[in-house]
Amino acid sequence: MGILLFIVFGFIVGLLARAIMPGTQKMGMLATCLLGIAGSFVGGFLVALVTSNRVTDLNTAGAIGSVAGALLVLFLVTRFSSRRALT
Repeated sequence: MGILLFIVFGFIVGLLARAIMPGTQKMGMLATCLLGIAGSFVGGFLVALVTSNRVTDLNTAGAIGSVAGALLVLFLVTRFSSRRALT
């Protein structure tokens, strides 16, 4: 049950990050879910560096950090995947 909740939470975080980030992102549901999960890991580690919380704890700072981490991952993905060869 824990893994299923983690996937659902990752999907919600991915949707929030895509809604906050300006522009259009061409992603499916699976990519949005993976974005949210990766953002949760990045945000969890960033929050753990600043606070005394563990990475696996579920709290408000972790949820905000997850969205911030997903925004960072989304920014990096769109920045480096949209490069085109100069001709």
